[in-house]
Amino acid sequence: MVIDELNRYNIILGSKSPRRQELLRGLGLEFKVVTKDWEEEYPSGLTGAEIALHVAGEKAKSFMDGLKDNDIVITADTIVWCVDEVLHKPAGREDAIRIIRKISGRTHEVITGVCLLSCVKSVSFHCSTKVTFAELSDEEIVYYISKYKPYDKAGAYGIQEWIGIAACSAINGSYFNVVGLPVEQVYRELKKFVL
Repeated sequence: MVIDELNRYNIILGSKSPRRQELLRGLGLEFKVVTKDWEEEYPSGLTGAEIALHVAGEKAKSFMDGLKDNDIVITADTIVWCVDEVLHKPAGREDAIRIIRKISGRTHEVITGVCLLSCVKSVSFHCSTKVTFAELSDEEIVYYISKYKPYDKAGAYGIQEWIGIAACSAINGSYFNVVGLPVEQVYRELKKFVL
């Protein structure tokens, strides 16, 4: 069984995101979480998937020292790309309101860059999902932010929360990518990585 084969490795998830941890657990993988302090910075001039791939790759590099033969590190970075702008995690309440106003009534792109790293190789890939939101009133936006406090989420929202249920009118691509990790693609790439 492929899962048994993968679980022979010491899989390290370099993310403190509870959503990523839950999704990876859902695959049946055994892993440990190791987090480091990263500056999620990238060179100006990068756009969309280039940003997510660059940051995921930089996170992976921070694990290179001390990797053992049996280790596989998984790092990821998710961005929301809307009208040629990266919508990061909001800096506070007013920023969250601004971000959700920007995606309200529009289609935006959720892009996750992923890096798999071992002692001998690394593989990077990305997943992109188009998400369309219906128009939200200021009252609805303030309700969502006050109740769910989405300050730890790129794009200032969680698709699995009220806003996704009430306002998401279309998803084109991986739903789990929007939650935080394109687990189906991660599983496929892990199989290729070790088998």
